[in-house]
Amino acid sequence: MTVKVSQTADVQSFFKEAAGFNNNSGSPRLKSIVLRVLQDTAKIVEDLQITENEFWFAVDYLNRLGGRGEAGLLVAGLGIEHFLDLLQDAKDNEIGLSGGTPRTIEGPLYVAGAPVHNGFARMDDGTEEGAATTMFLEGQVLDLEGNPVAGATVDLWHANTRGTYSFFDQSQSEFNLRRRIITDADGRYRAQSIVPSGYGCDPKGPTQECLDLLGRHGQRPAHIHFFISAPGYRHLTTQINLSGDKYLWDDFAYATRDGLVGEVVFRDDGQRDVTGRYAELQFNFQLQPSADTSAEQRSSRPRALQ
Repeated sequence: MTVKVSQTADVQSFFKEAAGFNNNSGSPRLKSIVLRVLQDTAKIVEDLQITENEFWFAVDYLNRLGGRGEAGLLVAGLGIEHFLDLLQDAKDNEIGLSGGTPRTIEGPLYVAGAPVHNGFARMDDGTEEGAATTMFLEGQVLDLEGNPVAGATVDLWHANTRGTYSFFDQSQSEFNLRRRIITDADGRYRAQSIVPSGYGCDPKGPTQECLDLLGRHGQRPAHIHFFISAPGYRHLTTQINLSGDKYLWDDFAYATRDGLVGEVVFRDDGQRDVTGRYAELQFNFQLQPSADTSAEQRSSRPRALQ
C-alpha cells in the first residue's frame, strides 16, 4: 500500500479526538503523550506491515507481561532503563555536570523501609550459613574533592545464593539482605553479608519469551544495588557488579559500566571472626553537589513497601 492512511487528515483528526484534544478536561501533558503513542503505533503498523495476528499477539503479550509483574524487568532487558541513564548523562554533560560515581539502573526489586543502622550492619539472617560465603563490604562516601560525607545514607540490597530477593521471594525473612547504613564521621559504611549470586529471568516468563525471540539470554552477573543520599548532594542510584562473574560485561540488563566493577578478594586466613573462606569488597562512592533539594531525592517511581 502506497497511501499512508495514518497520515491522512481524517485519521490525524480521529487520533486527536481519541487522545482527548476535543475537550477541556484531563491532563494536557498526557494528551500529548497519548497522541504521539497513537501516531507512532500507526506508523509502525503501516511501515512494518504488521499483520492482525501479530498485533493481537502483542496485545496478549502485554497482558501476560503485566499479569506477571515483569514490565520493569523487560524495560531493563530491552535497554530502555539504561537509555534513561545515558540520556541523563548527556543532559549533565550539556550543563557541565561531571565527576563522581557513575549512575546505573535501579532495577525492579527495591523494597522501601529497610532497617537503619549507624556505621555497620549485618545484612543476612544466617539461614544460608554453610552454603553462602561470608562477605565483608566496606568503603567511604566522599565528595568530589575526596572529603568524607558524614551522615550519608547507604541504602543497599542484593540477592541471596539462589539469586532471589527477599519480599519477592517469600521464603526469605523480612528485609533479608536489605539495609540502610548511616555513614560515620569519616564517611564510612561497613556491612557483613554473603556473596550474592547472579541470576536469570524466569525461563517460562514473558520477559525471557521476548529475549528468546531476539536470540538473547536473560542472565545478570552477581551485583549489589545502592541508593546513596546526603543533604547537599545529588541522589545516586547505582550498583556494584562483582569481578570475575561470567556475565560481568554481558549483563542482559546493561547495568555494568566502567567504574562500577567491585574487586572481590577471597581469603582463608582466619583474620575475620568467621569459619573458613570469606570475601572482602571495598568500594568508595563520590557524590556530586546538588543545585537544589529536589536533586537530593530519588525519583518517585512506584516501589514495593514491606
